[in-house]
Amino acid sequence: MRLTLVLAHPDDESFICGGTIAKYAALGADISLVCATKGEMGRRMGNPPFVNRETMPALREAELREACRLLGIGDLRFLGIRDKLVECEPVSQLVETIKTELRFRKPHVVLTFHERIGGHPDHCAIGLATTRACAELKRELPQLRLYFISFGEAMKRPEKYGFRKEQITRIDITDQRRSKMLSFRAHRSQTELDKSLWGPDDRVVREFGTNEYFIQADAPYRPGETDLFAHVK
Repeated sequence: MRLTLVLAHPDDESFICGGTIAKYAALGADISLVCATKGEMGRRMGNPPFVNRETMPALREAELREACRLLGIGDLRFLGIRDKLVECEPVSQLVETIKTELRFRKPHVVLTFHERIGGHPDHCAIGLATTRACAELKRELPQLRLYFISFGEAMKRPEKYGFRKEQITRIDITDQRRSKMLSFRAHRSQTELDKSLWGPDDRVVREFGTNEYFIQADAPYRPGETDLFAHVK
């Protein structure tokens, strides 16, 4: 099982779909992450502050590498785009870059942001480019299925966002919540301001949702799907 995430910033992998990553890593999946930026324009600098603009890129990279280790992501690749400027990249050029990454990894599953509901311009831009890249690779990589990550439990009612219930895949992460918490905490410079993440472990784990939700990009949809790799098993 091969899974590739194409995301925008360090911490995207943890706070949105960390439980799912940990789950499939434990099952032996080969998981890789393509990250557009190093989050060097982030506003959070620790509590109390211990990072500045000069030290931030190296620190955010180190934090992401630790989060990857904790989640079981075996390969990390940065695209070298400046934070907050992903939307300024020529789309055709970004599509070709992502196609190169996917050709090399030949994933069965790709996770990225949706271009409309990504919640941040960088998220939407990387999602748009990844969606186009996957569409253009359909004949080369017929086993590839694209999913859009979603925030929290928003997709329990997908119709509010213009999606259909049969498009939604639900992954039970009950047993992976501790791994998700630890990967969150690895992004220390960003999460120390969130006191709820640094309370007693058992309490923090209980406050995480037990499911993560994904939007199927490719028809025919699989109603009630609970496994991202159902199409290759």
